[in-house]
Amino acid sequence: MPCAMGVEPLLAEELTPLLASLNLLVIEEKGGVLVRSGQADGRAPIDLAFDLSSPQATTLIEACALINLHSRLAQRVLWRVAFGPYQTEDQLYMLGRCVIWPEWMRVDQTLRVDVTARHSPLKSLNFAALRIKDAVCDSLREELGERPDVDTRHPDLALHLHLDGQAAHLYVDTSGEALFKRGWREDKGEAPLKETLAAAMLAAAGWKGRPEDGTLLDPCCGSGTIAIEAAQIACGIASGLQRRFAFEKLLPFQPHQARWQQLRQQARAQQHPPRVRIVTGDVSFRMTDFATRNAERAGVLHAIEFKTADALQRPAPDETGVMMFNPPYGERIDPKGTGAGGRQAPQAERAPREDFIDRDASDFFQRLSSHWKKQYSGWTAWVLSPDMKLPSAMRLKESRRVVMFNGPIECRLFRFDLVKGSLREVPPAARPDASAGSEAQG
Repeated sequence: MPCAMGVEPLLAEELTPLLASLNLLVIEEKGGVLVRSGQADGRAPIDLAFDLSSPQATTLIEACALINLHSRLAQRVLWRVAFGPYQTEDQLYMLGRCVIWPEWMRVDQTLRVDVTARHSPLKSLNFAALRIKDAVCDSLREELGERPDVDTRHPDLALHLHLDGQAAHLYVDTSGEALFKRGWREDKGEAPLKETLAAAMLAAAGWKGRPEDGTLLDPCCGSGTIAIEAAQIACGIASGLQRRFAFEKLLPFQPHQARWQQLRQQARAQQHPPRVRIVTGDVSFRMTDFATRNAERAGVLHAIEFKTADALQRPAPDETGVMMFNPPYGERIDPKGTGAGGRQAPQAERAPREDFIDRDASDFFQRLSSHWKKQYSGWTAWVLSPDMKLPSAMRLKESRRVVMFNGPIECRLFRFDLVKGSLREVPPAARPDASAGSEAQG
């Protein structure tokens, strides 16, 4: 299953205990994790044509359901159904015909094929998708006498074809909508952080909602993604419990509906009150209200303390804790959401959230670090930024930096240890270059 670059070891760490009872291998790959049965090295050829009613298939079906229901880091759960070398579109067609498609869908269901490629010799990815679609439709027509329709928006069977320089990989998408869509979000605010990225930030920090993890604070909550994700973790709420998945309509999963309902019921039974404080809010009343409504829909309003406050003035809620911070820009830097001169800035004048450290933002971060010196000694702060010079702008020395991607944007998650008594500042000579310090993937 794919995940954001750099998150692979975190996803493997998440899935290993989840699937432990199924005796499956969890193997890190570039851009994702492979889950399979087989030998320990994970490199033996896979029999993709096994009987879908076999014990092996039953185990993988349950794993697929568990990952969709519980994974906070995976982007999708893809089931590989065909793999092989290719040089032409006709070879892709033959690859598609290797799958017994009447075992996967009915003729009254709909189909879509998406294609991605890296170093593919083919000139037209649209034609590649067409040949896979033809393979599926011809298989169903020969077996059942009809061809299914195509639905590019809400298909019953979504296929993903990935082409590299030599091999084609064909997958069934068992998730449907991307897994960052947890099923609760309506009020997005401005440039919302994806739930999978918020979960990756928390995982990288090692925060799991345990009492020993300490109070979690997001002083600039935006639409509340970090706090809501943290609250669901702290309450044992499965990430996919409020949504539906594509596999629920696929034929191989139909005999397992009772088991699927049992897994959902087990997930509900695992929920519990939070054992740690989660505190958040924003300088903007509007954003705090957005976040509050989102938390209510996510079922965690009781687990989060909301307060509209300026991050430059907010006192520490406890003696120690973890701050998780996706820095705001433009309007949300200004006290109480006002523009220059204390009045509401016109929409056209507000800086978009994607713009990073300009002169005003640099001043904000310097004032923020000064506030941390006075109020947050003993805390650990994690700050996500696409700007590699953020520690220099804050005049702080990071103790760790983790590579993360916010969509296509390469970022760093910086850790600052706010040591009691004083902060570890960046020496003046080192401030122009903030590249010092080790980088950790994932």
